[in-house]
Amino acid sequence: MRPGHLFVLSAPSGAGKSTLIDRAIREIPGIWHSVSATTRQPRKYEEEGVHYYFMERDAFEKTIAEGHFLEWAEVHGECYGTPSEEVDRRLAGGEDVIMDLDVQGALQVKKHRPEAILIFIIPPSLEALRERIEDRRTETEESIRRRLSIAEKEMSHRDQYEQVIVNDVLDDAFGDLAGVIQSSRGPAEEAGS
Repeated sequence: MRPGHLFVLSAPSGAGKSTLIDRAIREIPGIWHSVSATTRQPRKYEEEGVHYYFMERDAFEKTIAEGHFLEWAEVHGECYGTPSEEVDRRLAGGEDVIMDLDVQGALQVKKHRPEAILIFIIPPSLEALRERIEDRRTETEESIRRRLSIAEKEMSHRDQYEQVIVNDVLDDAFGDLAGVIQSSRGPAEEAGS
C-alpha cells in the first residue's frame, strides 16, 4: 500500500477554501481532513475530536516541547496546532490528508514535511473578495478593510505554494483541486486500482 499524500490548503478569508475542502471530503474517496488542537474553550456546537482537540495550555505546551505538532501558532492569546500522530497514522494507512492552514502554518508543515503539497486558493480579484465578505453581512466596513489588507499580505506568499487555484466559479475551482489530488495519486490510483 502506498502512503497517503499530504495536502495543505491556504487562502484569504472569503476565498472559498472551507467550501472546497468540505466538497473534497464528500466527493473524493480516501481523504481525511486533519483536526487541530486548541487551548480555547469549545463553542456550543463544537465536538471534541471532530472540530478540535481541546487542550489545557500546560498540555499544549508539553506537546510543543515534545515535538508532537506538525505546526502550531498562538493567535489572539490562544494556541492552535496540528498533532502529528493522527496525521502520520492516516498517511501510513494510505489515506490522503488535507489540512486547512494559514500561510505561517503551511510553511511550517513544508519545512518539516517537504513532500507536502501546498495549494493556495485565491479569489479572482480583491474586489470579488470584498463582495463575498460583504455578502456575509457579518462585517463592519473597518473589519472588511482589515480582512482585505490581510488577504493582500497572504496572497503575496502564493509563489511559495506548488499550486495556485483561482476560485472564480466554484465547480471549476473544485475541478482544479480534484485534479491536483488525482494527479498526485498517479494513474493506477485514479483508475481505482
